[in-house]
Amino acid sequence: MFNKIKEQSQNIISELIIKSNLCKNDIIVIGCSSSEVLGEKIGTNSSIDIADAIVNGILPPIKKHNLFLAAQCCEHLNRALVLEKSVALRHNLEIVNAIPMPKAGGSFATSVYKHLTDPVVVDNLLNLASAGLDIGGTLIGMHMKNVVVPLRLSTKYLMNATIIAAKTRPKYIGGSRTVYKEL
Repeated sequence: MFNKIKEQSQNIISELIIKSNLCKNDIIVIGCSSSEVLGEKIGTNSSIDIADAIVNGILPPIKKHNLFLAAQCCEHLNRALVLEKSVALRHNLEIVNAIPMPKAGGSFATSVYKHLTDPVVVDNLLNLASAGLDIGGTLIGMHMKNVVVPLRLSTKYLMNATIIAAKTRPKYIGGSRTVYKEL
């Protein structure tokens, strides 16, 4: 089961990366309920083993494309985010003193924290994410840039959890005489 979850997670994130037209150093925000992956209600059956399988699937493609992961914690940490310290410092994000745990932050954020090189928790991403993946209804939109565009991926579920993907685009400004670049 864990190998299947890892493989499926890798395929999902790879498709998201391709369809989002991301640039080097862009941030992908991911929220994940391991409970929902198992077919349970969000927050009721947190599984570090499920989270580890997902993280082992998503991190290699993210790193391969020179992108960065921001993992959303659960509501018990006010949906704070786990990311590399270098990213937090580069974007002047406020680092907070918390370490996610399976029942206070969530298994996914806990797993990401242990897999990153120099992890920190920040209270807000300041709408810096260029793409996002919501696994199981975790509501990640608050961390993304202002114009979010839904993406349809070929995979609709990770085990039992609904997959919702999104990318961002620049705002269209101006009026009827404005000329826009094709995105």
